[in-house]
Amino acid sequence: MSEMITADLVDLDLSAESKEAAARALAERMVAKGRVTDLDGFLADVAAREAQMPTGLDGGIGIPHCRSEHVTEPTLAFGRSAAGIDFGAADGPADLIFLIAAPAGADDAHLTILSSLARQLMNSEFTDALRAVSDADTAAALVRGDVTPAEAAEGAAAAGAFAGDASATEATDTATAPAAASAGAAAGSTAPETPGAEATEDRPFRIVAVTSCPTGIAHTYMAAESLENAGREAGVEVTVETQGSAGFTRLDPAVIAAADGVVFAHDVPVREKDRFAGKPTVDVGVKAGINRPAELISEVRAKAERGEKTAPAGHTGTPVDRAGDSTEGYGTKLRKWLMSGVSYMVPFVAAGGLLIALGFAIGGWTVNKAPSVMDHFVWTQSDSWGALLFQIGGMAFNFLVPVLAGYIAYGMADRPGLVPGFVGGAISLSINAGFLGGLAAGLIAGGVVLAIQRVKIPAAMRGIMPVVVIPLISSAVVGFLMFVVIGKPIAAAQKGMTDWLNGLTGTNAVLLGALLGLMMCFDLGGPVNKVAYTFATAGIAVASPSDSAMKIMAAVMAAGMVPPLAMALATTVRGKLFTPAERENGKAAWVLGASFISEGAIPFAAADPLRVIPSAMAGGAVTGALSMMFAATLRAPHGGIFVVPLIGNPFLYLLAIAAGVCVSTALVVVLKGMRKPAQDTPAGGTAESAAPGEKGSKQPVAV
Repeated sequence: MSEMITADLVDLDLSAESKEAAARALAERMVAKGRVTDLDGFLADVAAREAQMPTGLDGGIGIPHCRSEHVTEPTLAFGRSAAGIDFGAADGPADLIFLIAAPAGADDAHLTILSSLARQLMNSEFTDALRAVSDADTAAALVRGDVTPAEAAEGAAAAGAFAGDASATEATDTATAPAAASAGAAAGSTAPETPGAEATEDRPFRIVAVTSCPTGIAHTYMAAESLENAGREAGVEVTVETQGSAGFTRLDPAVIAAADGVVFAHDVPVREKDRFAGKPTVDVGVKAGINRPAELISEVRAKAERGEKTAPAGHTGTPVDRAGDSTEGYGTKLRKWLMSGVSYMVPFVAAGGLLIALGFAIGGWTVNKAPSVMDHFVWTQSDSWGALLFQIGGMAFNFLVPVLAGYIAYGMADRPGLVPGFVGGAISLSINAGFLGGLAAGLIAGGVVLAIQRVKIPAAMRGIMPVVVIPLISSAVVGFLMFVVIGKPIAAAQKGMTDWLNGLTGTNAVLLGALLGLMMCFDLGGPVNKVAYTFATAGIAVASPSDSAMKIMAAVMAAGMVPPLAMALATTVRGKLFTPAERENGKAAWVLGASFISEGAIPFAAADPLRVIPSAMAGGAVTGALSMMFAATLRAPHGGIFVVPLIGNPFLYLLAIAAGVCVSTALVVVLKGMRKPAQDTPAGGTAESAAPGEKGSKQPVAV
C-alpha cells in the first residue's frame, strides 16, 4: 500500500474561501497523484456526505470525507488556511482541513489508519504541531506518525516557528483553546459538580458507549477518543464500541453487564441495541460525543443517581433487523422477509411432499381417493399404508400457506406478527388465494402490527398489548382485508396462473423449462435459484397438484443437480485443468449433485466464475428443457437421485440430467482448456516445475 499522505498532498497555504473550493483544491492533488480517477464524481460524493451533516469540529478542524468508487486507495490530503474556512462548526471556521478519501471497498487495515488520525485530532499537541509546522514533508510525516508532535515542534522552532512571527503563535494558541475545552479541560471542570461524580470506595463509575456516523470513517472514532479522554479527566472508566465502516467488535457481555451507564453517540442506528437495555442511557448525535463528552458523562451519572433506566433487555428489533445491517435498504429487507417465510415453509414442503410421493408409490395413483385411515385401515394392505402416508403428507401441506404468511410477518414484526400472519394465511387457503395470497397476507400482517406498535399508549396498557390488543386488532384488520378487499383479486390471479401453467404445451413448456434451468444454475443456491425453487414448490404445495406443476418441479430439481455433477465429471475426465483442492471438491460434488444440492458447485464457481457459471447455466437450460419435453413429473420437492422411483418417466428424466451434465462438462473443459493447465501445487501457490514435456517456467497456479 502506498503512503496515505505525502508532501504532494499537503497545502500549508490553502487559499480557498469556501469548503467546496477547499475540497476541490485538495482533491486536485489526489487526482495528480492518481489516487482519484474522476474529480467531479468524487467531489459529488464529498458534497453528498457533507449534506448529511457538517464536518466541522470545534477547535478549528474540518474533516470533509467520504467513501467513493472514484478513489483508488485510501488517501489523506491536508490543507492549512490562514483565513479559516466555514465547515459548520459551532465555534467558527476551520484552519486545519483534512480531506479523507476511502475507496468504496476499503479494507479493515486502511480504515484502522483513518480511525487513528481521527483519534489524533482530539490531541491538542498534535493540532498545535500541525499549526506550527513549516514544511510539507514534516506535516505529512506528522500525520503519518513518523514524527511525534514534540519532534515536529522542535523542527518548527529551529526554522523560526510558524512564519517566524510570535504573534502568529499567539493567534494559534487562541484558536486551539476551544479544542482543549471540548476534549478534556471542560470535563475536569464540570464532572465533579454532578451528583455521584465521586468514585465509590469499591470501584470507579463505569460507562459503556457506542459511537457511529454515516460513513464510519472519522466522527465515529473521534467521538470515541473524546469520550475516553473526558472519562479519564472525570475518573470514570469509559469503554467504547466503535461501529464504523470496518465493522465492529462487540463489547464483552461481562463489560456491559458491569457498566453503570450507557452513552450512545450515533447518527445511524445502533446495532444490537438490546444488549444495553436496562441501564441509565444518554442517546445523542455523534457530534455531541466529540464536542461535549464531559456533559454526556455527567448526564448519565445523574440519571444513575436518580435511578432512571431504559426498558429491560429484550428483542428490540425484528428478526431481520437483528440478523442484518441497520443501513440495509427496503428492497433488501423485503427479500429477507419473504425468505424468512420461505425458509420456515420449505421443511413442511419437503416432509409433506415426500410423504405424499411415498403414498402414491405404495398405494398407487388412486390413493388420493382412499377413505380416511381413521375409518378404514388394514394393517396387511399396502393400499392402507399408502393412504396413511398420503393423508399425513396432506395434513403437513395444509400448514404451508399459513406458515409462509406467519413467518413473513414474524420477519417484519417479530412474535406479535405470528397470529395475524397465520390467520391471514389460513384465510388465503379458504378462499383459494393460495401461495400468492399467503405472500400478501404475511406482508399485510407485518405492516399492520408495525403500525399498531407505533401508537403511543398508556403505560398501564402495555402489558396486555402483545397478548390481547395486538393479536385482536391485527387479526381483525388482516381478516377484513383478505376476505373483503384483496382476497378475490388474488384468488383470481392464482387461478389464472394455474390455468396458464396447465395450458403450457410444446414449445412454451420447453422454453419455461429452459428458463427455470438457467435460474437454478445462475447463482447456485442464491436468491435467483431460490425464486425458481419456490415457484416450483408453490405449485405442488397442494394435496392434488396439477400435472404441469409436477413437471415444473421435476425440471427445477433436474437442473439444480447439473452444476455439481458436471464439475465432478470434469475433474474426473480432465483433472489437469483443476487444482488439487478442486479435484478433492469434485469427489464430494458427486454426492452433493446426486442429492440435489446445487451449492456443491460453489467452490468451482467462486474460483473461476466466468467459465463455470455460463457452463452450468447452459447445461441447466438443456436439462430443464428436456425434462419438460419428456413430460417428467415429480411430486417430491427434494431428494435428487434418491426419489427417482417417485418420478414420472424416470428413464427419460435421467437422460435429461445426463445430457445437461455432458453439455456443462464439455463447455467447462473447453473454456478451461484455453488457458494453461493448473499444476499440482496447493491453491494460491506457484508451480516451480512444469509437467513433463513442458517448459519449466515458473507460473501462478490457475484458479
